[in-house]
Amino acid sequence: MRVLLVEDDELIGQGIVAGLRKHGIAVHHVCTAAAAETAQMEDTFQALVLDLGLPDRDGMQLLSSMRSFEPDLPILILSARDAIEHRLTGLQGGADDYLVKPFDLRELAARLHALVRRTQGRAAQAIAAGPLRLEPDSGLAWLDGESVTLSRREVDLLVHLAAADGRWVLPDALNERLYGLGEAINSNALNVHIHNIRRKLGAEAIETARGLGYRLGWRLTP
Repeated sequence: MRVLLVEDDELIGQGIVAGLRKHGIAVHHVCTAAAAETAQMEDTFQALVLDLGLPDRDGMQLLSSMRSFEPDLPILILSARDAIEHRLTGLQGGADDYLVKPFDLRELAARLHALVRRTQGRAAQAIAAGPLRLEPDSGLAWLDGESVTLSRREVDLLVHLAAADGRWVLPDALNERLYGLGEAINSNALNVHIHNIRRKLGAEAIETARGLGYRLGWRLTP
């Protein structure tokens, strides 16, 4: 399991990273909301552990942003705000669980494993195409049986191409599905994602045709 930890206290963060590692959980630790959003865009995580007292933005605002980006991502709030009102606000605001500081690392690990098990239980069907196997919800991918690390955007792009079932997809349609209508898009962002996918999976992973757009380079396996 790979978890994103958003904790502004460096010492507490290091302790959580070391403690969860003993329970088989890999942790990527960031200290700000901005760094958390960048990490979410560039990597794939099975859960998020979120402290509410961040230096650059309120944790509840970040929770809303990350939940809208990945609706099914398990999110656990880890906070010193222990009043029942705080816990209710966190859970009603989109968190799946709430753990008050100070806490036992064994309990944190157990709660994370439980959250991820629930997510996997409702996971979408895996995509198999040529040498690629992809689990859309977890973001896990394998090429010829070897694990491949894909960012969330790369996973989403492959899912959308697979859904087209061999049809060409125009760049504008892909951008709309990846980013939505209200999000600012770097003009070169789609090309960057496609370049990275081809680098990781091979040039044949995505086909391009002028005027038609893109499509998955492999046929889906029933």
